[in-house]
Amino acid sequence: MFKKILIANRGEIAVRIIKTAKKMGVKTVAIYSDADEESLHVSNADEAIYIGASSASESYLNIDKIIKACKQTGAEAVHPGYGFLSENPFFCESLEKENIVFIGPNSEAIRAMGDKITSKEIAKGAGVSIIPGYMGLIENAEQAVKIANQITYPIMIKASAGGGGKGMRIAYNDAETIEGFARAKSEAGASFADDRIFIEKYIEKPRHIEIQVLGDKFGNIIYLGERECSIQRRNQKIIEEAPSPFLDEETRKKMGEQAIMLAKAVDYYSAGTVEFIVDKEKNFYFLEMNTRLQVEHPVTELVTNIDLVEQMLQIAAGKKLQIAQEDIKLVGSAIECRIYAEDPKRNFLPSTGRLKTYRPPKEIFSDRLIVRNDSGVYEGAVISPFYDPMIAKLCTFAPSRKEAINLMQNALSEFALEGVGNNIDFLQTVMGQKRFQKGDISTAYIAEEFANGFSGAKLNKEQLQNVLITIALMQYRLDERMGQIKNNYMEWVIFIKNKQYEISVKKNNSGWHVKIDNNEVHLSDFLWRFGAIIAKIIYDKENETILKVNRQNAIFNIRYLGADISAIILPKKIAHLMKYMPQKAPPDMSRFLLCPMPGQISRIDVKEGDIVEEGQSLAIIEAMKMENILYASKRGRVKKLNIELGSILAVDEIIIEFEEV
Repeated sequence: MFKKILIANRGEIAVRIIKTAKKMGVKTVAIYSDADEESLHVSNADEAIYIGASSASESYLNIDKIIKACKQTGAEAVHPGYGFLSENPFFCESLEKENIVFIGPNSEAIRAMGDKITSKEIAKGAGVSIIPGYMGLIENAEQAVKIANQITYPIMIKASAGGGGKGMRIAYNDAETIEGFARAKSEAGASFADDRIFIEKYIEKPRHIEIQVLGDKFGNIIYLGERECSIQRRNQKIIEEAPSPFLDEETRKKMGEQAIMLAKAVDYYSAGTVEFIVDKEKNFYFLEMNTRLQVEHPVTELVTNIDLVEQMLQIAAGKKLQIAQEDIKLVGSAIECRIYAEDPKRNFLPSTGRLKTYRPPKEIFSDRLIVRNDSGVYEGAVISPFYDPMIAKLCTFAPSRKEAINLMQNALSEFALEGVGNNIDFLQTVMGQKRFQKGDISTAYIAEEFANGFSGAKLNKEQLQNVLITIALMQYRLDERMGQIKNNYMEWVIFIKNKQYEISVKKNNSGWHVKIDNNEVHLSDFLWRFGAIIAKIIYDKENETILKVNRQNAIFNIRYLGADISAIILPKKIAHLMKYMPQKAPPDMSRFLLCPMPGQISRIDVKEGDIVEEGQSLAIIEAMKMENILYASKRGRVKKLNIELGSILAVDEIIIEFEEV
């Protein structure tokens, strides 16, 4: 086994690799950029080497600097993690020339599978099911339109060297094909330095199911079951699980066998993933092969009890697989939720800033239940605009899918995160939806369930009652501290939007007695301390509810099961005065185009004095290597442009001011 390895990555995956390396007695070297000088992976590694400026091209993508760091530290091998150089065949070859082992497959396999056109040709030759499409290179938008009409709409425009949702567009007509081709080509060039594009038939409402493979350098290849990755936004996964609630054993076996056929066709070794799309009839088609460790690998580890990073190190060191196909047993159910710095209420646009609060749920590792949090941040860390906005990967495991979902819901409830926009409320909402709980999902799930965008979950009567109880008991504790409670009894009125609720609390030795309007509830305990972010209502030993709480003066903000509720509580004797309180109207911003996310203006399509129509493209803002087109919401004249090409903007900065025509 290697004595020392270098991790050519950052963030949570670097921290994850370090954990296994330490377990195996292997020393680790971290690399870091200016933006990551104080990152967790730097402090967790045995050594850390500075390799350049914050831009990935000057640091994590600089092959020469990484090789120099290997020589400087004596690292015998490099684990690339995912992203960055993990699927770059030239990086693999450069390491080989310096007698440094690449912890992954050979460069030929990376090159073949990294090109989506070549990989489909190899898959077809190996007998793997593929999607109908045009596999040749497409030179221009006119050719793209011609091909799209031959294949028939809808179609998927894809970057040949793409990944992570970048360089991908769905088109339903010629106009969308022309615009999608331009955007996909531009994103691909910026993200992968390769702007080649191809087109294939878009299968509507499919499931995205992938097979994990593992092979050694002696020709032994096995598959470790599947992962369901259908819950996606902007073609990027946010919830994954293993096994899929959809597959039967026969389909699983067929998909696994085809994945092995493809891997053998390129003499594959190390960990790899063969991705398929699966229609409602369980017909499956090859999508692509990722020749690296996947972001969502933990769910496979949880249901197989196999450490994939450990296997990658063993294989890279020339060891034979000690696991046979018949040894693979999928036990229980595992779910992964990706915690992102993004705003679901703004169409999942990325967010940046400092983590004012970062308190993940307590990890649990038992034979029956597991809560695992893979993360590369800490309280006070900064989410920068230079890299992927993922904060953590929260995983749960239980004997059944229903139990794993319930465990995830509780874990998300305990995840306290402030300082940047995040998607925890959204993830909780999905976990609570009956359709998700039934396993009735597809890649169209978010578009269908949140057709009008996400504005928070809707609570039922019982769930709203838990919110009201929490507010009242927090206020009771606060008033008790100020000596304002008499005879262990108090009455209030709680105002939520345009509704009000009368509530009273009586405390005695048996617990708390709460009356909401005419409904009485008894609680055995209420766990909350002053200044705490988490509160727990305990009805009995088997029934407790977890809420996130924040109080500022008389205003309470409660986050619960995906809902974000703001409320005011007043003593009953003065609550009637609330109707006399003036309501401050929000400013009218309908004449302005505001910046929806932190980013840089990469294109401006209008000038001052132009008359624009509803739906017309106004500008493009680039964030996290993704190009986002900003459209006019109604007809008007451009009165003032507040930006210029290259402007770097914060959220809600004014881009354009309009006037009526």
